Amino acid sequence: MRAGYLMNLGFVPYGEAFELQRSVAGAVSQGAVPETVILLEHPPVVTIGRRTDTGVELHIPEDAEVEIAETDRGGKSTFHGPGQLVCYPILDLRKHGKDVKRYVRDLEEALVRTLAAFGLEGMRYDGLTGVWMQSAGKQGPRKIASIGVHVSRWVTTHGYALNVDLDPAPFTEWITACGLEDAQFTTMARELERPLTVEDVRPAAIVAIADVFDLQLDEIPADDGAGLWPQSIHASLAAR
Repeated sequence: MRAGYLMNLGFVPYGEAFELQRSVAGAVSQGAVPETVILLEHPPVVTIGRRTDTGVELHIPEDAEVEIAETDRGGKSTFHGPGQLVCYPILDLRKHGKDVKRYVRDLEEALVRTLAAFGLEGMRYDGLTGVWMQSAGKQGPRKIASIGVHVSRWVTTHGYALNVDLDPAPFTEWITACGLEDAQFTTMARELERPLTVEDVRPAAIVAIADVFDLQLDEIPADDGAGLWPQSIHASLAAR
């Protein structure tokens, strides 16, 4: 088991989180810091992956209070917002088999284990990235978590977004999420039929990703890592 850092943040605007990932990835690549897992939430934002066809996938109402952000991750468009747990693992894949497909499957496994901690059975489907719910008495598969990654010099950025408790309407009404026509989206709270918060889910998510990637995660206090990430991130840490 290798030592790693955990950055357990609150709400972070997408652009600041992107800057943070790049800063940490550079430090991980140089061996200046160990592999790092970042957990946070975003204010409402639609992110556009490298394969997004904006003319087809985006149909956001003019009065929608949502940011639109281009990104360098793979995949198509998706939505982030309050009530969704976002995980950005900054890992060195030279320590994890140098296999990007395996890395994505491992992220799915971490999600499946997180859901299992709440009695939910996450499903994976050949040819589809992410984790889905499929249960008797409810119509069709429902996507509960999305994955999009970027790898440079074997160091990863971006990661997964797990729907804990938010309105899934933007996934279908504002965008063609993940490029999937007629896909259904769901949340943990909806599947459990009870309230659930991101704070409730964080501990299980931390255990799951640490186990899957064989990491001993040490949470970084707000005063550590000066100069490594933006000052706004220090404020987010201090507020927790």
